[in-house]
Amino acid sequence: MALARDIMTPSPQCVGEDQTLSEAARLLASLDIGVLPICGDDQKLIGMLTDRDIVVKALAEGLDPTTTTAGSLAAGKPVYVQAADDVQQAMDLMKEHQVRRIPVIEDHRLVGIISQADIALTAPAKQTGRTVEQISE
Repeated sequence: MALARDIMTPSPQCVGEDQTLSEAARLLASLDIGVLPICGDDQKLIGMLTDRDIVVKALAEGLDPTTTTAGSLAAGKPVYVQAADDVQQAMDLMKEHQVRRIPVIEDHRLVGIISQADIALTAPAKQTGRTVEQISE
């Protein structure tokens, strides 16, 4: 099977850990996506931020999106794969953690993202179907 680097979408856009949620929301809207990696100044991954995180963890709790930073919503250790990992590893982690996208790391830096669509374009249809089904449980 292919390696993570072979199927990832390269050079993902990050939101900086010190950028506000308002800035993150504008970036999500301009890129027409629902999730962004949160990166430190060194481009190392510190978490993932979804549009749902902004609404549920910030706005619904009364946090000010113009002063609350993306990094403040980064919780726990981010789930990721190494660029040299087999795609099956990415699929297994996506199923285990119920995520539709997984960051790809190389030399401790974010280099790509693998989405369900990336898997669908490369994996056999039956395997893709099972993975999507298990992620969506």
